[in-house]
Amino acid sequence: MSLPGSGLPSSSRRSFIKRAIGVGGVASASMALARPSSAFGRQTPGVGGFDHISIPMRRVEEMVAFYRALGFRVEQGEQLVSVHFGDQKINFHTPLLWESGYTLRATAAVPPCGDWCWVWEGTREELLEVFERTGTEIDTEGERRGGRDDGRAVGQSVYTRDPDSNLLEFIIYS
Repeated sequence: MSLPGSGLPSSSRRSFIKRAIGVGGVASASMALARPSSAFGRQTPGVGGFDHISIPMRRVEEMVAFYRALGFRVEQGEQLVSVHFGDQKINFHTPLLWESGYTLRATAAVPPCGDWCWVWEGTREELLEVFERTGTEIDTEGERRGGRDDGRAVGQSVYTRDPDSNLLEFIIYS
């Protein structure tokens, strides 16, 4: 007997699922059945995404004001400033923390060492309005390939720098 729409006899499909569960868990089996495998479509087993990124910062008050002005939720402590967006965040280690010999960090990292990209969901004009309101200058802009569609999507990027000179990219997909 065949399972409708599968093209596989039910015993073959059950055997496949049992083997898949045995070597990679339920998620691997369901992904293998849901879509064909490709080099771009593979997920690293066990990794669901970024939780946070941490980097040192030098100009604490200017950085806090900058990220708040851009509309991010910012939480500030004595040794750590966190900038929140969606379910992710960037932890900025204050000089009090990273200059003290704190070891849970990249030991050679000093400001500026950040370079990240956010998806801007508004228009270019809306982004430029935010930049104008916050006194943010554009470094450069242009078309580039981003992370969407397994790294194949093309968008328009606008680059700027924060007060510590970390590179910030805002990509707009059409």
